[in-house]
Formats: sequence, structure tokens, C-alpha cells
Amino acid sequence: MNFHAFDFCGIGLRAYGAGALFWPHEETLVVSDLHLGKSERIARRSGQLLPPYETRETLSQLEHLITHLAPSRVICLGDNFDDLQAEKELPEQDRQTLNGLVAQRDWVWIEGNHDPGPMSLAGVHLAEFIQEPLTFRHIAEPEPHGEISGHYHPKTSLSLRGRHVSRPCFLVSQQRLIMPAFGTYTGALRCNDPAFAPLIDESTYAIVTGPTPCAVPVHGLRSSRESLGLR
Repeated sequence: MNFHAFDFCGIGLRAYGAGALFWPHEETLVVSDLHLGKSERIARRSGQLLPPYETRETLSQLEHLITHLAPSRVICLGDNFDDLQAEKELPEQDRQTLNGLVAQRDWVWIEGNHDPGPMSLAGVHLAEFIQEPLTFRHIAEPEPHGEISGHYHPKTSLSLRGRHVSRPCFLVSQQRLIMPAFGTYTGALRCNDPAFAPLIDESTYAIVTGPTPCAVPVHGLRSSRESLGLR
């Protein structure tokens, strides 16, 4: 399982190609924006039917990471469910899978704008979580200090095998790290979107997800086959 190792606020972290972050020293796995139950929420609100498998796929990827990394703590950075009703409507098989994952380790649910209230699932439910020197929350704040957040679902473009592709990415600066969305059905926002303007600075770079995670500049992205580690 490939990852990109990097330092953030003096802490050694690993960015995994699936869009997860691992803090080895604290045995902590971080994911953001699972948006579990999105197909159910869309069907309930609009009547539009989507294949109802995104929750199972997201949980399967999460279970795979947990099996591989054996974290003692998991932090989910908000928008864990697409809304609070989606948590109540979680299919029994998926609930059992999730309960099994939560029961075996410390689990921190950070509330998001999609799921701002308490849930019935086990684990700790918080607005933010602090493990010095890092602060974990859903939405980035104006003056970060070792902040790890989600919400924006960043993605960036790069040139690969002679064509342009878009991939979710981590955005990393000296004091701020914005996570990509982990959920299967989630969309993404390009790094040059105006929403990112107050959040990035000259120190910001992207870590592109995919089979070979790698760090690339935020602006004027161009990556060759060699720089991605592909042969």
C-alpha cells in the first residue's frame, strides 16, 4: 500500500493513495467526508435513485486500511454521514461492519455541516479534537495552528501519459492541512476555486492521491511519468 511520507508541524505523517492520513507515532488514522448514506439521502429528498452501494464500498476501503495499519485510534473529520437521517437509515449489514470497526479501537467522530448533531454510534463525538501540536476539525479556520480539516474535497489536475487527469488531493501548508474526501460518491473542488483563496499561501502544495501518491505544486501543475514514480 503506497504512501507519501512528509513532515507537518514537526510531525511525521503519511498520505495514502486512498485519501487517508496516518500518524505513525500516535497510531492514528484520519479520514474525512465519508458521506455515508448519500444515495439514500438523495433518493429520500429528490426521488433520484442511485446504486445503493457507496456506503459499503467506503466502509470496505476503510476496513482495508484499518486491517493494514492496525491503528489504535481513528479520527473521522466530519460529514461522516450525508445527513443525520442517513445514520438512522444505515442498512443493518453496514451498521454491523461499522460497529465492529469502532468497537476495536478509540474512535473520534468530528461533527460536520452535514451531520452537526449527536449520533447513536459508539465512539467519542466532538466539535474538534486536539492532540498537540495538531488540531482536528471539519472546516478550516482563518488562523490555523497545526490544523487538519476536511470539508472542501480538494482535487487537482496533472498530466499523465500525455493526458490531463484530475485526482483528489491533500493540500498542505506550514500550519494547515486540508484532507480529500474519502467517501465513494463525494465530488471534489479544484484547488484554483476561489473558495481556497483565503486558505492557501506560497507554502501550499498538493499531495495527489492514487496508486502512487506524490507531492506536486498547487499552481501550474505538470507531472511527468517519471516524477510520479511510474514506469
